[in-house]
Amino acid sequence: MTRLILARIVQVATGLLMMTLVIFIVVRLTGDPLQVLLPEEAVPEMYAQAAARLGLDQPLPVQYGRYLGGIFRGDFGVSHRMSVPTGQLILERLPATLQLGIVSLTLTFAIAVPLGVYAAYWRGSVVDGGARLLAVFGQTVPTFWLGILLIFTFAVWLRWLPAGGSGDWRHLILPSLTLALAMMGGITRLTRSSMMEVLSSDYVTFARMKGVPESKVLWKHSFRNAALPLLTLGGTISAQVLTGSVVTETVFSWPGVGQLMVDAVRFRDFPVVQGIVLLFGMMYMTTNLIVDVLYLYLNPRLRS
Repeated sequence: MTRLILARIVQVATGLLMMTLVIFIVVRLTGDPLQVLLPEEAVPEMYAQAAARLGLDQPLPVQYGRYLGGIFRGDFGVSHRMSVPTGQLILERLPATLQLGIVSLTLTFAIAVPLGVYAAYWRGSVVDGGARLLAVFGQTVPTFWLGILLIFTFAVWLRWLPAGGSGDWRHLILPSLTLALAMMGGITRLTRSSMMEVLSSDYVTFARMKGVPESKVLWKHSFRNAALPLLTLGGTISAQVLTGSVVTETVFSWPGVGQLMVDAVRFRDFPVVQGIVLLFGMMYMTTNLIVDVLYLYLNPRLRS
């Protein structure tokens, strides 16, 4: 088991190293940041001075070496636009993104898992039909369109909630609900299909023949065995809710890392874009690593 975990850690480290190279190349394909940072009337001497100050006059291999060396020292560079360390900018915005992600995940699992369980238990009922409709809706409707729809309904038409920005708990409802609805579909469908397979198994039938209470059959004997596939999807969604918050934060003007990412791309702020993408990659790969370790722990057959 230790050997398998070490192998996965090496794979994660290799993936992150390749990610640094890919994002370094991709952001430079977007154009010259000096064209955005400097005024239109800037003379060539101003361009040369700014390029030397930002290190953009060096060959690309040298720039990448400096970028990679900075990462190993915990230095993600300085924002070209704001002249502030990238790490500081991310840390200032990260709490808002984590707050949005935690609330969204809580809503997702609190609603989708019980709904999927009871949809399988009452197969063919109104609950089952509603669960399948929610699953299709969540997996097909674009997040930005859903956010705009919620803003129009609850902020413009009913005037119950603010349309965007940050402040008290009311500002958190619409963006977290948007993210949660987008994630509920996959969780509900997987829970339903896993529970339907388990509920038809022999040991569930035997438990009922023994007179075990139905609630205990449903949640202890059935859901415990149906929850293993949810582990993978749950881990993936937990990482995606942070990386996917870019669209939601933009729609609702939520001051998180996603909004910072959009602004950095707009102004071709290479260090900030590279730092955020690397952070998202680390979160995604670390979450998958934790899920793989839990799988090895919960399923002994995978250790052989």
